[in-house]
Amino acid sequence: MKYYIIAGEASGDLHGSNLIKEIKKLDQQAQLRAWGGDLMEDAGADIVKHYRDLAFMGFTEVIKNLPAIFSNIKFCKSDILLFQPDIIILIDYPGFNLRIASWAKSKGFRIIYYISPQVWAWKENRVHKIRKVVDRMLVILPFEKEFYRRHNYLVSYVGHPLLQVIDEFIEQHHVTSLEGLPVIALLPGSRRQEVVKKLPIMLAASKAFPQHRFVIAKASSLDDDFYNSFLKDYPEVETVRGQTYGLLANAAAALVTSGTATLETALFGVPQVVCYKGSPISYQIAKRLVKVKYISLVNLILDKMVVRELIQEEMTVVNVISELNSILNDTARKAQVQKDYTDLKELLQQDHYASERAAREIIDFMKLSPQKKFEGDNNQRHQE
Repeated sequence: MKYYIIAGEASGDLHGSNLIKEIKKLDQQAQLRAWGGDLMEDAGADIVKHYRDLAFMGFTEVIKNLPAIFSNIKFCKSDILLFQPDIIILIDYPGFNLRIASWAKSKGFRIIYYISPQVWAWKENRVHKIRKVVDRMLVILPFEKEFYRRHNYLVSYVGHPLLQVIDEFIEQHHVTSLEGLPVIALLPGSRRQEVVKKLPIMLAASKAFPQHRFVIAKASSLDDDFYNSFLKDYPEVETVRGQTYGLLANAAAALVTSGTATLETALFGVPQVVCYKGSPISYQIAKRLVKVKYISLVNLILDKMVVRELIQEEMTVVNVISELNSILNDTARKAQVQKDYTDLKELLQQDHYASERAAREIIDFMKLSPQKKFEGDNNQRHQE
């Protein structure tokens, strides 16, 4: 069978690589062509475009790169027609992938979406498009199944792929506790503007904990000079790059920006304070668009306040110190957090890892669902 996979970000490359490994176990004759990165290539895919050439973050950057984006969409359509895949697998990356899905559906290609766009948080109207153009949706968060059911769309819950990633990391690295002072991990985010808002507050709070080592997980997208500008008054604060999992595996607690990092921190069993602070205008816009009770995946999945969220005006040095003190020293709270983390892991873990369940879903779907691919001459295909 021929598989065409599109992942446009680093996380998609990671989860796509594990999916490819599982597909190859079930289909030894699989031909895999993909948009992704080094991990997907190492897993056996022929990479058409690297995600480094696709990631445009922020409204201004997207507008500036519209010609490149439209060119990529046009090229992708042409490449699909030339490859004539038996199935197209889309991994997250909704701005690009939903456009491709709509076009590909009109040409008769079968489409599976692995890792749903976060339509439950914002742009809920995208659900209607997804129902029309996606043959099978494989979701990774337990509440997503109920969300889609309310929209009369049956989806498959396969579990969360991070469980496999973190389990394999712990197994391969034989993680042991570091000697010396207990470590507080600082994960201030990957975007320059969010780090500028949050890191100074995190650093100021570190002064209240002289018996702890504070270590910043640097983002690969930000250079050392950028971080050094914040560290002039904090020579005792350490940094690591490309070692976030190693840092979390040895942390006693963490200050974490919102997003997937909150889930990763929880799966390592690390008590955390979730921190978010943006520009006042951006925050007010987001507050009106985003329709969720919490910003942390941990709280969203368990549908309760497991980890404290310090959002916008609440993210102050005083509040960070207070919350960090509590998760480090309040025995009852620490025990409750660990119990909640156990419940979280049980919710996310299925009978097999997500990548294996997803691969089986894809293979089974291909056996049962007929396909009517676009048939045309080469000139027509290039014109698409």
